[in-house]
Amino acid sequence: MAKTKVFVSYDYENDRHLKSTLIGQAKLPDSPFSISDFSLKETQPERTWLSQAQSAIARCDVFIVLLGNNTHQAPGVLKEVNIAKGIRKKRFQLKPQRKKHVPVPSAGEVVVWKWNNLKAHLG
Repeated sequence: MAKTKVFVSYDYENDRHLKSTLIGQAKLPDSPFSISDFSLKETQPERTWLSQAQSAIARCDVFIVLLGNNTHQAPGVLKEVNIAKGIRKKRFQLKPQRKKHVPVPSAGEVVVWKWNNLKAHLG
């Protein structure tokens, strides 16, 4: 059975640790998903960045936002969410347990980050 390809959007400056945790989970033997692309740092010219983001998001099966303290204000995340929404990509947000982060508008359902929840949304 092919694994679900996931695009991960996160606050590049503040939440790399969340991305690392998700990558670790993708490597577990019973993981139903693989990480195909990551959120892109906006250091390139806007046109290049936008083109790369559109291409990467289009290639994935599911779009996930990792919620941190400031994710709802991260410009790159907001742009990526709009791209995913525009192409009607399945999307949801992962919220670390016992945290009360602000959800990102239009990024989909907020799911508590537990292994069983994640597998249920991706399997």
